[in-house]
Amino acid sequence: MSDEPDSTDQPMPLVAHLTELRDKLLRALLAVLILFICLFPFANDIYAIVSEPLRAILPEGASMIATEVASPFFTPFKLTMFVALFLAMPYVLYQAWGFIAPGMYKHEKRLAVPLLVSSVLLFYAGAAFAYFVVFPLIFAFFTSVAPADITIMTDINSYLNFVLKLFFAFGLAFEIPIAAILLIWAGITTPEALAAKRPYIIVGCFVFGMLLTPPDIISQSLLAIPMWLLFEIGVFFAKVMRDRSARSG
Repeated sequence: MSDEPDSTDQPMPLVAHLTELRDKLLRALLAVLILFICLFPFANDIYAIVSEPLRAILPEGASMIATEVASPFFTPFKLTMFVALFLAMPYVLYQAWGFIAPGMYKHEKRLAVPLLVSSVLLFYAGAAFAYFVVFPLIFAFFTSVAPADITIMTDINSYLNFVLKLFFAFGLAFEIPIAAILLIWAGITTPEALAAKRPYIIVGCFVFGMLLTPPDIISQSLLAIPMWLLFEIGVFFAKVMRDRSARSG
């Protein structure tokens, strides 16, 4: 296995690097802006889709409300911006890859590309898990424990902040296999060392779930248990990759 950088990548002066970085950032921002412009006419529809898990289980007579004058405009606006960034993320990461790839060795590129693709897919999977599995369960729990004389009328901006936090938490949690593989690949630890720390990892998963989810055992467990399982998957694949690399070396 060669440790030489790719011969097609020539060293560049600092000014050229900064110019290239600027171009990559502008392309990424332009992609997000174009998607935002295309999606903005459907901003209210997008908010309706995102709020469906809560609206589907609201008691009869309950509804979502806007407690601020500008919320009916700015809340869908903010959501659409996040959706545009979410959809543009593969292209944004592609631009980031185009900037850092010339400085990497050939064997690093062969590993980095599948890790990059996997990290994007895992983040999307985490967000989908939150929307389709976690939201219906925790919203059903919250509405079921409300006092009988309380009418549930959730503010649209508060709801958006709540679900964005959970989208980020579950998307980040699903990156655990990538983090485990990178730690082992970098030589910081080994699969055996990570496996030996399993009890601490499990406790850490529940602490992480407690910090990033609402204060109820259901949502905390729905984040902590997948994190633990993803940790096990990451350790397994890291061991497989290490053994395969040792045999090929």
